[in-house]
Amino acid sequence: MPGGSVPGLSMSSALIAIDWGTTTARAYRLDAGGRIAHMVSAPLGVQKVAAGGFPAALAMLLDDLQSDAAPMIACGMIGSRQGWIEVPYLQCPADAASIASALVPVPQTRLLIVPGLLCRDATGSPDVMRGEETQILGAFADAETRGRFRVVILPGTHSKWTVVGDSGIETFATFLTGELYAVLREHSILGRLAEPGEDRAALERGVRRSLASEASLSHDLFSARTLALTDELAPGAVGDYLSGLLLGAELAAGRRWLERQRVPGERVHLIGDPALCERYARAFAVAGIDATPGPPEAAARGLWRIARHAGLVGVVP
Repeated sequence: MPGGSVPGLSMSSALIAIDWGTTTARAYRLDAGGRIAHMVSAPLGVQKVAAGGFPAALAMLLDDLQSDAAPMIACGMIGSRQGWIEVPYLQCPADAASIASALVPVPQTRLLIVPGLLCRDATGSPDVMRGEETQILGAFADAETRGRFRVVILPGTHSKWTVVGDSGIETFATFLTGELYAVLREHSILGRLAEPGEDRAALERGVRRSLASEASLSHDLFSARTLALTDELAPGAVGDYLSGLLLGAELAAGRRWLERQRVPGERVHLIGDPALCERYARAFAVAGIDATPGPPEAAARGLWRIARHAGLVGVVP
């Protein structure tokens, strides 16, 4: 089976929680206390499963579905238009209880899928997330957001800036920072002078330029080429400098967005890949923002919380 054998998924569980994304699926066996007893990961993301192939993919991920009668719940792109079934978006604000009430069952299975969330910006344009909502719910207990706002940022291909408060996930904004970086490195003239390497100073230099710039990002980005052409930036530093420019631009736009929400942005919480979160923390430090890493395996924690509200496990106090 992909990802190796899964001793533990065949044992008795209180809940099987699945974070099913674009490229990877992760399954967690949770015990009666919501603790992770076992986890398995496999390259069975929705982009890698052919039409009609999700039942077989689920069987491969869990190995033996008949050996464990625990309820199953999944979040992420499995509920997208490209997934197993399309689950409608839930409007923000949304908390664990409202999300639990909108779970959608997959026909002929015992799998329930978590809805994504939708909000609208000041112009009325929609913004969406799938999977991140569950990670956010897994990062905080209700008491930690009662009477206060938390700013949660989930770095990635499509970075999410989120405001969490009394009503749960209040609103959010998406920035295509990671995807822009990949496109520019692989398909633009800016990446042609870049060589492998890491340069923290170059990253911070790019962040500072974007934060201080009065020009457009499209102008600032070209400096990644001109600095290299004039030997003012080493080839191995071009990638980090370009990354810093994009991170600085995201940070500046994110701060303006928080100001419009009337939410302070001096402290943020980061959830996601540790290496990427560390890169964001460096960028935020340049701007004097305190960035705290969130808990590991937040998706599993969030799925447990949603399952409790849905009555699948335990009792919500």
